[in-house]
Amino acid sequence: MASQQSNNPIALLTGITGQDGSYLAELLLAKGYEVHGIVRRSSSFATSRIDHLYQDPHEQGARLRLHYGDLNDANSLARIVDEVQPTEVYNLGAQSHVRVSFDQPVYTADTDAIGVLKLLEAVRAHQLRNKSQVRFYQASSSEMFGKVQQVPQTERTPFWPRSPYGCAKVFAHSIAVNYRESYGMHVSCGILFNHESPRRGETFVTRKITRAVGRIKAGLQARLYLGNLDAKRDWGFAGDYVEAMWRMLQRPEGDDFVIATGTMISVREFCELAFRHAELDYRDFVDIDPRYLRPAEVDELLGDATKARDLLGWTPATSIEALVHMMVDHDVRLAQKELVLRRAGFQDQSTSSSHRV
Repeated sequence: MASQQSNNPIALLTGITGQDGSYLAELLLAKGYEVHGIVRRSSSFATSRIDHLYQDPHEQGARLRLHYGDLNDANSLARIVDEVQPTEVYNLGAQSHVRVSFDQPVYTADTDAIGVLKLLEAVRAHQLRNKSQVRFYQASSSEMFGKVQQVPQTERTPFWPRSPYGCAKVFAHSIAVNYRESYGMHVSCGILFNHESPRRGETFVTRKITRAVGRIKAGLQARLYLGNLDAKRDWGFAGDYVEAMWRMLQRPEGDDFVIATGTMISVREFCELAFRHAELDYRDFVDIDPRYLRPAEVDELLGDATKARDLLGWTPATSIEALVHMMVDHDVRLAQKELVLRRAGFQDQSTSSSHRV
Protein backbone atom coordinates (compact mmCIF):
# COMPACT_ATOMS: atom_id res chain seq x y z
CA MET A 1 0.00 0.00 0.00
CA ALA A 2 1.15 3.52 -0.63
CA SER A 3 2.80 5.25 2.27
CA GLN A 4 0.29 7.23 4.31
CA GLN A 5 3.01 9.33 5.97
CA SER A 6 4.83 10.50 2.86
CA ASN A 7 3.97 13.74 1.13
CA ASN A 8 5.72 12.59 -2.03
CA PRO A 9 3.64 12.31 -5.22
CA ILE A 10 2.68 8.71 -5.97
CA ALA A 11 2.94 7.28 -9.49
CA LEU A 12 1.50 3.99 -10.73
CA LEU A 13 3.05 2.55 -13.90
CA THR A 14 1.89 -0.28 -16.11
CA GLY A 15 4.69 -1.64 -18.27
CA ILE A 16 7.30 -0.70 -15.67
CA THR A 17 9.58 -3.58 -16.69
CA GLY A 18 9.70 -2.38 -20.31
CA GLN A 19 12.04 0.09 -21.96
CA ASP A 20 9.89 3.18 -21.33
CA GLY A 21 8.79 2.04 -17.89
CA SER A 22 12.36 1.66 -16.67
CA TYR A 23 13.42 5.10 -17.88
CA LEU A 24 10.27 6.71 -16.49
CA ALA A 25 10.72 4.99 -13.11
CA GLU A 26 14.28 6.35 -12.96
CA LEU A 27 13.05 9.85 -13.75
CA LEU A 28 10.23 9.80 -11.21
CA LEU A 29 12.40 8.39 -8.42
CA ALA A 30 14.95 11.12 -9.11
CA LYS A 31 12.14 13.66 -8.71
CA GLY A 32 11.18 12.26 -5.31
CA TYR A 33 8.14 10.20 -6.30
CA GLU A 34 6.96 7.02 -4.67
CA VAL A 35 6.73 4.66 -7.66
CA HIS A 36 4.50 1.60 -7.97
CA GLY A 37 4.64 -0.76 -10.93
CA ILE A 38 2.24 -3.41 -12.19
CA VAL A 39 3.88 -6.64 -13.35
CA ARG A 40 2.35 -9.81 -14.76
CA ARG A 41 2.81 -13.03 -12.81
CA SER A 42 5.37 -15.31 -14.43
CA SER A 43 7.42 -18.34 -13.42
CA SER A 44 10.55 -16.35 -14.25
CA PHE A 45 11.57 -12.80 -13.40
CA ALA A 46 11.50 -10.23 -16.20
CA THR A 47 12.68 -7.25 -14.19
CA SER A 48 16.22 -6.86 -15.54
CA ARG A 49 15.59 -3.29 -16.75
CA ILE A 50 14.65 -2.12 -13.24
CA ASP A 51 16.84 -4.37 -11.08
CA HIS A 52 19.21 -1.45 -10.48
CA LEU A 53 16.30 0.58 -9.07
CA TYR A 54 14.68 -2.05 -6.88
CA GLN A 55 14.91 -1.93 -3.10
CA ASP A 56 13.59 -4.45 -0.61
CA PRO A 57 10.21 -3.00 0.44
CA HIS A 58 11.14 -3.80 4.07
CA GLU A 59 14.02 -1.31 3.89
CA GLN A 60 13.49 2.11 5.38
CA GLY A 61 12.88 4.69 2.66
CA ALA A 62 12.18 2.23 -0.18
CA ARG A 63 10.20 4.11 -2.83
CA LEU A 64 9.71 1.48 -5.54
CA ARG A 65 7.06 -1.22 -5.12
CA LEU A 66 5.81 -3.87 -7.54
CA HIS A 67 2.30 -5.36 -7.66
CA TYR A 68 0.98 -8.38 -9.55
CA GLY A 69 -1.73 -7.41 -12.02
CA ASP A 70 -2.67 -7.42 -15.69
CA LEU A 71 -4.35 -5.05 -18.13
CA ASN A 72 -6.66 -7.92 -19.04
CA ASP A 73 -7.83 -8.29 -15.43
CA ALA A 74 -10.16 -5.45 -14.40
CA ASN A 75 -10.38 -6.65 -10.80
CA SER A 76 -6.64 -6.55 -10.28
CA LEU A 77 -6.45 -3.04 -11.76
CA ALA A 78 -9.21 -1.73 -9.49
CA ARG A 79 -7.62 -3.36 -6.44
CA ILE A 80 -4.16 -1.94 -7.17
CA VAL A 81 -5.43 1.58 -7.87
CA ASP A 82 -7.34 1.58 -4.56
CA GLU A 83 -4.36 0.21 -2.64
CA VAL A 84 -1.75 2.54 -4.14
CA GLN A 85 -3.92 5.70 -4.21
CA PRO A 86 -1.81 7.23 -6.99
CA THR A 87 -1.67 10.90 -7.87
CA GLU A 88 -0.49 9.98 -11.39
CA VAL A 89 -1.05 6.87 -13.54
CA TYR A 90 1.14 6.15 -16.58
CA ASN A 91 -0.22 3.45 -18.88
CA LEU A 92 2.79 2.11 -20.77
CA GLY A 93 1.80 -1.56 -20.80
CA ALA A 94 1.01 -3.11 -24.19
CA GLN A 95 1.71 -5.84 -26.69
CA SER A 96 3.92 -3.38 -28.51
CA HIS A 97 5.43 -5.30 -31.43
CA VAL A 98 3.73 -4.27 -34.68
CA ARG A 99 4.66 -7.37 -36.68
CA VAL A 100 3.61 -9.70 -33.84
CA SER A 101 0.21 -7.98 -33.71
CA PHE A 102 -0.63 -9.62 -37.07
CA ASP A 103 0.05 -13.01 -35.47
CA GLN A 104 -1.79 -12.19 -32.22
CA PRO A 105 -4.48 -9.66 -33.19
CA VAL A 106 -7.06 -10.65 -30.54
CA TYR A 107 -4.54 -10.57 -27.68
CA THR A 108 -3.21 -7.25 -28.96
CA ALA A 109 -6.71 -5.74 -29.03
CA ASP A 110 -7.60 -7.16 -25.61
CA THR A 111 -4.46 -5.69 -24.03
CA ASP A 112 -3.81 -2.49 -25.98
CA ALA A 113 -7.42 -1.38 -26.46
CA ILE A 114 -9.81 -2.95 -23.92
CA GLY A 115 -7.08 -3.02 -21.28
CA VAL A 116 -6.87 0.76 -21.45
CA LEU A 117 -10.63 1.03 -20.99
CA LYS A 118 -10.44 -1.22 -17.92
CA LEU A 119 -7.69 0.93 -16.41
CA LEU A 120 -9.56 4.16 -17.13
CA GLU A 121 -12.64 2.72 -15.45
CA ALA A 122 -10.60 1.68 -12.41
CA VAL A 123 -9.20 5.21 -12.11
CA ARG A 124 -12.60 6.86 -12.67
CA ALA A 125 -14.26 4.70 -10.01
CA HIS A 126 -11.42 5.41 -7.57
CA GLN A 127 -11.83 9.15 -8.15
CA LEU A 128 -15.56 8.99 -7.49
CA ARG A 129 -15.12 7.02 -4.26
CA ASN A 130 -12.33 9.19 -2.92
CA LYS A 131 -13.34 12.61 -4.30
CA SER A 132 -9.81 13.02 -5.65
CA GLN A 133 -8.13 13.67 -8.98
CA VAL A 134 -5.74 11.21 -10.59
CA ARG A 135 -3.75 12.41 -13.60
CA PHE A 136 -3.63 9.77 -16.35
CA TYR A 137 -1.09 9.32 -19.16
CA GLN A 138 -1.93 7.14 -22.16
CA ALA A 139 0.90 5.91 -24.39
CA SER A 140 -0.45 6.53 -27.87
CA SER A 141 1.62 5.71 -30.95
CA SER A 142 2.69 7.11 -34.29
CA GLU A 143 1.52 3.78 -35.76
CA MET A 144 -2.00 5.21 -35.50
CA PHE A 145 -1.18 7.42 -38.49
CA GLY A 146 -0.33 4.37 -40.62
CA LYS A 147 -1.00 5.29 -44.24
CA VAL A 148 -0.12 8.90 -43.61
CA GLN A 149 -2.32 11.69 -44.97
CA GLN A 150 0.18 14.50 -44.41
CA VAL A 151 3.89 14.87 -43.75
CA PRO A 152 4.94 15.67 -41.09
CA GLN A 153 2.25 14.35 -38.76
CA THR A 154 0.75 16.57 -36.05
CA GLU A 155 -1.92 16.14 -33.39
CA ARG A 156 -4.54 16.93 -36.05
CA THR A 157 -3.39 14.46 -38.70
CA PRO A 158 -6.11 11.83 -39.44
CA PHE A 159 -5.44 8.26 -38.32
CA TRP A 160 -5.26 5.41 -40.85
CA PRO A 161 -3.77 2.44 -38.96
CA ARG A 162 -2.18 -0.39 -40.93
CA SER A 163 -1.84 -3.11 -38.29
CA PRO A 164 -3.85 -4.66 -35.45
CA TYR A 165 -1.48 -2.81 -33.11
CA GLY A 166 -2.24 0.52 -34.77
CA CYS A 167 -5.99 -0.18 -34.71
CA ALA A 168 -5.89 -1.06 -31.01
CA LYS A 169 -3.93 2.11 -30.24
CA VAL A 170 -6.50 4.23 -32.12
CA PHE A 171 -9.26 2.83 -29.91
CA ALA A 172 -7.18 3.38 -26.77
CA HIS A 173 -6.37 6.95 -27.79
CA SER A 174 -9.99 7.69 -28.65
CA ILE A 175 -11.41 6.26 -25.43
CA ALA A 176 -8.83 8.18 -23.39
CA VAL A 177 -9.89 11.43 -25.09
CA ASN A 178 -13.53 10.46 -24.54
CA TYR A 179 -13.01 10.00 -20.79
CA ARG A 180 -11.30 13.39 -20.64
CA GLU A 181 -14.19 15.05 -22.45
CA SER A 182 -17.03 13.05 -20.86
CA TYR A 183 -15.93 12.91 -17.23
CA GLY A 184 -13.52 15.84 -16.93
CA MET A 185 -10.64 13.49 -16.12
CA HIS A 186 -7.08 14.79 -16.38
CA VAL A 187 -6.02 12.55 -19.27
CA SER A 188 -3.09 13.22 -21.62
CA CYS A 189 -2.08 11.16 -24.64
CA GLY A 190 1.50 11.14 -25.83
CA ILE A 191 1.63 10.27 -29.54
CA LEU A 192 5.18 9.02 -29.40
CA PHE A 193 7.12 8.30 -32.55
CA ASN A 194 9.66 5.47 -32.57
CA HIS A 195 11.96 5.72 -29.57
CA GLU A 196 14.86 3.41 -28.91
CA SER A 197 17.68 2.72 -26.46
CA PRO A 198 20.07 0.00 -25.30
CA ARG A 199 17.10 -1.32 -23.27
CA ARG A 200 14.97 -1.91 -26.38
CA GLY A 201 13.82 -5.51 -26.84
CA GLU A 202 16.00 -7.52 -29.20
CA THR A 203 13.17 -8.37 -31.62
CA PHE A 204 12.60 -4.67 -32.46
CA VAL A 205 14.42 -3.71 -35.63
CA THR A 206 16.80 -1.09 -34.22
CA ARG A 207 18.01 -3.27 -31.37
CA LYS A 208 18.09 -6.28 -33.66
CA ILE A 209 20.48 -4.31 -35.87
CA THR A 210 22.78 -3.04 -33.11
CA ARG A 211 22.80 -6.41 -31.37
CA ALA A 212 23.86 -8.04 -34.63
CA VAL A 213 26.58 -5.44 -35.16
CA GLY A 214 28.11 -6.32 -31.81
CA ARG A 215 27.91 -10.07 -32.39
CA ILE A 216 29.24 -9.86 -35.96
CA LYS A 217 32.11 -7.69 -34.75
CA ALA A 218 32.90 -10.34 -32.11
CA GLY A 219 32.66 -13.21 -34.61
CA LEU A 220 29.57 -14.67 -32.93
CA GLN A 221 27.15 -14.12 -35.83
CA ALA A 222 27.54 -14.23 -39.61
CA ARG A 223 24.40 -12.63 -41.07
CA LEU A 224 21.55 -10.28 -40.15
CA TYR A 225 18.09 -10.92 -41.62
CA LEU A 226 15.62 -8.04 -41.88
CA GLY A 227 12.37 -7.13 -43.63
CA ASN A 228 11.65 -3.85 -45.41
CA LEU A 229 14.85 -1.79 -45.51
CA ASP A 230 13.12 1.16 -47.16
CA ALA A 231 10.62 1.90 -44.37
CA LYS A 232 11.36 5.35 -42.93
CA ARG A 233 10.90 6.34 -39.30
CA ASP A 234 11.42 9.26 -36.94
CA TRP A 235 13.66 7.68 -34.27
CA GLY A 236 14.49 9.25 -30.91
CA PHE A 237 15.93 8.26 -27.54
CA ALA A 238 13.48 6.76 -25.04
CA GLY A 239 15.26 8.47 -22.16
CA ASP A 240 14.35 11.85 -23.68
CA TYR A 241 10.75 10.89 -24.37
CA VAL A 242 9.78 9.92 -20.81
CA GLU A 243 10.53 13.49 -19.75
CA ALA A 244 7.75 14.60 -22.10
CA MET A 245 5.34 12.11 -20.49
CA TRP A 246 5.98 13.59 -17.07
CA ARG A 247 5.65 17.17 -18.33
CA MET A 248 2.22 16.41 -19.79
CA LEU A 249 0.86 15.46 -16.39
CA GLN A 250 2.21 18.63 -14.75
CA ARG A 251 -0.05 20.83 -16.85
CA PRO A 252 -3.34 22.07 -15.35
CA GLU A 253 -5.40 20.22 -17.98
CA GLY A 254 -4.94 17.07 -20.04
CA ASP A 255 -4.12 17.30 -23.75
CA ASP A 256 -2.57 15.38 -26.66
CA PHE A 257 1.00 15.83 -27.83
CA VAL A 258 3.14 14.47 -30.67
CA ILE A 259 6.60 13.57 -29.34
CA ALA A 260 9.19 13.23 -32.11
CA THR A 261 12.56 14.48 -33.35
CA GLY A 262 11.44 15.83 -36.73
CA THR A 263 14.17 13.79 -38.46
CA MET A 264 13.40 10.67 -40.53
CA ILE A 265 15.74 8.01 -41.88
CA SER A 266 15.20 4.56 -43.40
CA VAL A 267 15.98 1.17 -41.87
CA ARG A 268 18.72 0.92 -44.48
CA GLU A 269 20.27 4.20 -43.28
CA PHE A 270 20.02 3.02 -39.67
CA CYS A 271 21.94 -0.11 -40.69
CA GLU A 272 24.56 1.98 -42.44
CA LEU A 273 25.08 4.19 -39.37
CA ALA A 274 25.26 1.24 -37.00
CA PHE A 275 27.67 -0.92 -39.00
CA ARG A 276 29.86 2.06 -39.93
CA HIS A 277 30.27 2.93 -36.24
CA ALA A 278 31.77 -0.55 -35.78
CA GLU A 279 33.92 -0.08 -38.92
CA LEU A 280 31.85 -2.56 -40.93
CA ASP A 281 29.86 -2.32 -44.19
CA TYR A 282 26.25 -3.39 -43.72
CA ARG A 283 26.04 -4.60 -47.33
CA ASP A 284 28.41 -7.43 -46.45
CA PHE A 285 26.13 -8.83 -43.74
CA VAL A 286 22.44 -7.92 -44.26
CA ASP A 287 19.91 -10.11 -46.12
CA ILE A 288 16.13 -9.86 -46.58
CA ASP A 289 13.84 -12.49 -45.04
CA PRO A 290 10.19 -12.30 -46.26
CA ARG A 291 9.02 -13.52 -42.84
CA TYR A 292 9.72 -10.07 -41.48
CA LEU A 293 7.60 -8.21 -44.04
CA ARG A 294 4.24 -6.91 -42.79
CA PRO A 295 0.97 -7.70 -44.61
CA ALA A 296 0.31 -3.93 -44.73
CA GLU A 297 3.31 -1.61 -44.56
CA VAL A 298 3.69 1.86 -43.09
CA ASP A 299 6.06 3.58 -45.49
CA GLU A 300 7.09 6.65 -43.51
CA LEU A 301 6.46 8.40 -40.22
CA LEU A 302 7.74 11.89 -39.43
CA GLY A 303 6.52 13.84 -36.42
CA ASP A 304 6.05 17.55 -35.81
CA ALA A 305 6.53 18.19 -32.07
CA THR A 306 5.96 21.96 -32.26
CA LYS A 307 3.09 21.81 -29.76
CA ALA A 308 5.24 19.91 -27.24
CA ARG A 309 8.04 22.43 -27.66
CA ASP A 310 5.72 25.42 -27.22
CA LEU A 311 3.51 24.14 -24.38
CA LEU A 312 5.74 21.65 -22.57
CA GLY A 313 9.12 23.24 -23.20
CA TRP A 314 10.28 19.84 -24.45
CA THR A 315 12.85 19.19 -27.19
CA PRO A 316 14.79 15.99 -27.86
CA ALA A 317 18.35 16.09 -26.53
CA THR A 318 19.75 13.09 -28.45
CA SER A 319 20.43 13.02 -32.20
CA ILE A 320 19.88 9.91 -34.32
CA GLU A 321 23.66 9.54 -34.73
CA ALA A 322 24.22 9.75 -30.96
CA LEU A 323 21.42 7.24 -30.38
CA VAL A 324 22.86 4.72 -32.84
CA HIS A 325 26.35 5.08 -31.38
CA MET A 326 24.99 4.62 -27.83
CA MET A 327 23.20 1.42 -28.82
CA VAL A 328 26.09 0.00 -30.85
CA ASP A 329 28.63 0.72 -28.09
CA HIS A 330 26.39 -1.03 -25.56
CA ASP A 331 25.88 -4.07 -27.77
CA VAL A 332 29.55 -4.35 -28.69
CA ARG A 333 30.31 -4.57 -24.97
CA LEU A 334 27.50 -7.11 -24.52
CA ALA A 335 28.88 -9.27 -27.33
CA GLN A 336 32.35 -9.17 -25.79
CA LYS A 337 30.90 -10.47 -22.52
CA GLU A 338 29.13 -13.23 -24.43
CA LEU A 339 32.39 -14.12 -26.16
CA VAL A 340 34.22 -14.39 -22.83
CA LEU A 341 31.49 -16.65 -21.45
CA ARG A 342 31.61 -18.89 -24.50
CA ARG A 343 35.37 -19.23 -24.30
CA ALA A 344 34.98 -20.19 -20.65
CA GLY A 345 32.53 -22.94 -21.63
CA PHE A 346 29.29 -21.15 -20.74
CA GLN A 347 26.38 -20.46 -23.08
CA ASP A 348 24.43 -17.32 -22.13
CA GLN A 349 20.81 -18.28 -22.83
CA SER A 350 19.70 -14.64 -22.74
CA THR A 351 21.72 -13.62 -25.78
CA SER A 352 21.18 -13.92 -29.49
CA SER A 353 17.44 -14.62 -29.37
CA SER A 354 16.28 -12.02 -31.90
CA HIS A 355 16.98 -14.23 -34.92
CA ARG A 356 14.61 -16.95 -33.70
CA VAL A 357 11.36 -15.03 -34.26
